[in-house]
Amino acid sequence: MTTVTATLTPAPSAALPPPASPRGRGLAERLSPYAYIAPFFVLFGVFGLFPLLFTFYVALFDWNPIGDQVFIGTDNFTRMFADPRFWNAAGNTVSIWALSTVPQLLLALVLAHVLNHARLRFALFFRMSVLVPYITSVAATAVVFAQLFDRDYGLLNWLLGLVGIEPVDFVQSTWGSHVLIATMVTWRWFGYTTLLYLASLQSVPRSVFEAAAIDGAGPWQRFRHITVPSLRPVIIFTVVTSTIGGLQIFTEPLLTGSGLTCGAVRQCQTLTLFLYEQGFGQFEFGYGSAIGVALFVMVVAIAAINFVLSTRIKADR
Repeated sequence: MTTVTATLTPAPSAALPPPASPRGRGLAERLSPYAYIAPFFVLFGVFGLFPLLFTFYVALFDWNPIGDQVFIGTDNFTRMFADPRFWNAAGNTVSIWALSTVPQLLLALVLAHVLNHARLRFALFFRMSVLVPYITSVAATAVVFAQLFDRDYGLLNWLLGLVGIEPVDFVQSTWGSHVLIATMVTWRWFGYTTLLYLASLQSVPRSVFEAAAIDGAGPWQRFRHITVPSLRPVIIFTVVTSTIGGLQIFTEPLLTGSGLTCGAVRQCQTLTLFLYEQGFGQFEFGYGSAIGVALFVMVVAIAAINFVLSTRIKADR
């Protein structure tokens, strides 16, 4: 009898790719997060950083878009600081910003406190209604307010006439045009700021307000000692963003003054309007870029103030 013996050998397994070396796998893992966020930095570099650096570059030239570009150093900046039109535009910008920002933030603060009340009926309706001015076209807003502030047939002058005040030409006068533009800016942005404050107030436990009411605190005391301290970081944020927006105001004075000069004597011309007039109206791109650089420095200064205030608030808390 013959004995058959067999040796079992394992079947050949499917071919598998060789494992990646630890060095290669580690490099891919380290680079993958940068690949995810790379599109943002590419877009920022193309549409944000490059125009900024190119503006600095053009500001050093007598730049003719269809001719020669002559390097003149800091002459554009010297001319800018000696130009009374620049200081007039800077003064108008600061005046309109002050007239619009302070009422806007105060109104939003009070409205947020009221809309956060627990017993307010139709609270959702009112909370959504305050956002209507923000989504309204700026052109439509300008048309409506031009009618309200009209010298001959405006509602405001009619009300002033009832108390014996002579009609005011809001468009042609300096302070009148500033008040008109500031009112338009306030109308457009107070709802947006109100929602920011209201969202922050929603994070405050309602039991805090109820405990204060039980202890005898009135509405004003609750507003002063609970609402305002709770909103302090958001208030600083809105002050800074409103300031930056105020420095860049463009559309409202353009529509009010019906031109880049915003009136015969530039009574409401802002810095951005002056920049646009010099760059794209007079085709002095070098001088316009110098104005843009000055505006950029002002915005950076405001951002630095924001950083200092935020740091101090965190340290106090």
